[in-house]
Amino acid sequence: MKKLRFVSHDSSEGVEVLERVYAARVEVAPDTPFSMHQALGAVERMSLERVRLSGAPAAALIDAPGTLRIARVLGGHIDFTDATTTSAGASPFLFPVRSYTCRWDELDLLTLSLELAAVEQHAAALLGVDDLRLRFTGAEPVSPGMARYLASSVAVLGQHQLANEEAMASPLARTEAFRSLATAVLHTFPSTFLDRSAAPVPDRAAPAGVRRAVSFMEEHVAEDIGLGEIARAARMSPRGLQAAFRRELSTTPLAHLRALRLEAVRSELLATGPGAGATVADVAARWGFSHPGRFAAAYRDRFGENPATTLRS
Repeated sequence: MKKLRFVSHDSSEGVEVLERVYAARVEVAPDTPFSMHQALGAVERMSLERVRLSGAPAAALIDAPGTLRIARVLGGHIDFTDATTTSAGASPFLFPVRSYTCRWDELDLLTLSLELAAVEQHAAALLGVDDLRLRFTGAEPVSPGMARYLASSVAVLGQHQLANEEAMASPLARTEAFRSLATAVLHTFPSTFLDRSAAPVPDRAAPAGVRRAVSFMEEHVAEDIGLGEIARAARMSPRGLQAAFRRELSTTPLAHLRALRLEAVRSELLATGPGAGATVADVAARWGFSHPGRFAAAYRDRFGENPATTLRS
């Protein structure tokens, strides 16, 4: 895990950091006031950045074709001067994927950066296809509700996941965090993914596929598996498997996988006991639950008691 906190009133120092963090070429007017606060938290395939810039207006040419960057302007403004017109405001928006230029003044900016190839791979797995060319066709969210959902997902990443170094040391927790964010982004902005998601799914019975999926999840519950791997084991498309799970079990494959992992957490808490030195957070993180509040709520809903109560029993 990588962390950065940087404060400077020296424009040359600040420009160097900005160019490194954002893959940009930055221009700041010489001999003018300059103030910068930069924070960054990063793990493989994703990072969260916040920068506050004040002083003279500045401009940048940004060339990061392998990065999908989602932003919220918390203060000030940023104007884009390439062919894409993106209005900044309270709602999250997509930065252009291709090279672009922008200017800002008194800016407070929060950005989520995801590895574009990994997001495309995740999108293809969700659709059960091999030939998806992920292309975003709009920079604004498809609805206010999805904008709020994405904003809350980004807040969870910053406040509970990247802040928890022990959880982020778990490959399973890192992967689940990435998949959650990538899924939120894919459903928030118009794209070729949403276009293909709108195609109808044949409604056909597949109890054998559901059984194969359940068996695969039970055998690999502690491993880094997602919908794509589960669907391949079931010999079905991801969308077909999701439809079959809703029809046969009134749930989804990933919800069933989370339930299995909750059962594994409970078994480990019961086996550990109060005097072993392990904490609920330790055990939960090992099974991919990096958000303490959401984990505790899910645990209470399933077992009718707090996980700490189970540990003390």
